[in-house]
Amino acid sequence: MVQFQILNGRQSGLNHFVNQFPATLGRSHSADICVEGDGIWDQHLEISLDPSHCFTVKTFPNCLASLNGQRFDQSPLRSGDTIEIGSVRMRFWLKQTRQPSLRPREIATWIGLGVLSLGQVALIYWLSR
Repeated sequence: MVQFQILNGRQSGLNHFVNQFPATLGRSHSADICVEGDGIWDQHLEISLDPSHCFTVKTFPNCLASLNGQRFDQSPLRSGDTIEIGSVRMRFWLKQTRQPSLRPREIATWIGLGVLSLGQVALIYWLSR
């Protein structure tokens, strides 16, 4: 559903995907998103899905974080927002969607058009006799 892309540090370029909420982010291996870096607590952030279908992020007590350069305790998240916790910067994105293949429909359409065309040619030939 959403992804976090690490922008700097040892895990730079790594993408973390989250499908279930609420999700925790921190240094602990029991966290849903495990991020390693200086200044990151075992459980640093919690990402949740609001009833109004809005993603929100909040910090655990005594944890510092910034969203797009501004400190926060709780804030809504939008696709493309940058979150900084400790020495790590990451970007929040909505997960890319996969488009289903349209090949079977396209093949069926062309076969249908071919059968229709052959039927018309056969009908014209039969009527011209």
